[in-house]
Amino acid sequence: MIKPRRLKKGATIRVVSPASGMWARSELWRGIEGIEALGFNVQTGASAFRNKHYLAGEDEERARDLMDAFVDPDVDAILCSQGGYGSARLFSLLDFSAVAANPKPFVGYSDITALHLMFGRLSGLVTFHGPNAAGFEQGYLTEYTRVAWEAAVEGEAPIGSISMANPDGYLLKVTGGVAEGPIVGGNLTLVCASLGTPFEIDTRGKLLFFEELDTEPWIMDHMITQLANAGKLRDAAGIVIGDCRDCEPRKLDPGFHNQCSFEDVIFDLLKPVGKPLIYGLPLGHGKDKATLPLGIGARLDATAGTLTLLEAATIAP
Repeated sequence: MIKPRRLKKGATIRVVSPASGMWARSELWRGIEGIEALGFNVQTGASAFRNKHYLAGEDEERARDLMDAFVDPDVDAILCSQGGYGSARLFSLLDFSAVAANPKPFVGYSDITALHLMFGRLSGLVTFHGPNAAGFEQGYLTEYTRVAWEAAVEGEAPIGSISMANPDGYLLKVTGGVAEGPIVGGNLTLVCASLGTPFEIDTRGKLLFFEELDTEPWIMDHMITQLANAGKLRDAAGIVIGDCRDCEPRKLDPGFHNQCSFEDVIFDLLKPVGKPLIYGLPLGHGKDKATLPLGIGARLDATAGTLTLLEAATIAP
């Protein structure tokens, strides 16, 4: 895997919108001000504030913004404005060889998972599942998220173990055991949507990570079953489930006998796989977010309830 150069204070970050546009410009402005307050210079792509239906402009505009950010020598890192929808539509418009030739930290989550998978499989680039630009708004950005982000993109040493944001928070140790391998994944919907594409997730000998938002248990069951049928659970060395926020039945209806909790789905479908498995690390749509480098070696000790990144995600600038 190709590692990007780590960031230093004063570096230039380009904010792009490869998926959905912002509902209000000020949402992104506030995030940009927060990034600048951390000591970085910020530029925005030409379509960063555009909107076309549920997208930040035409596919060609968004793809051009993304490629311009990679090949521009004055840009040190790329931060996505937000997720939403539309990243996968850029596949045929991106130059993956150019991305590999110009490695730099690429950060985002949610719908941005599609791009993480593309860059990981087709460019061999280590990318970062972490906060989008709008989440850097001062007053919203938590100390946990800031420290974790800086450790991932600025730190010289390996991140080490990912801690719980709340020391009293509960981490579910579903299946004990230890597994090591590169960590891959992201949002579950996008991971499943990659199946059958040239950037299909490869879990062979790897730690599979996923998170999700606003998805009822039966739909979670549907997607996890799809991964199982595709052999992705069988091939994985271990499984890390992040923050699955509001993934419970939206309306309690005792007359609908198929209702259950997401934990029930985990124990029904994932525990029998027999792979080391934990659930509950702050990776996903929660306010507190750890930044997870994708593609580097990690160690999952599901008995102890730890996920440890074993190598630095960046190289010297």
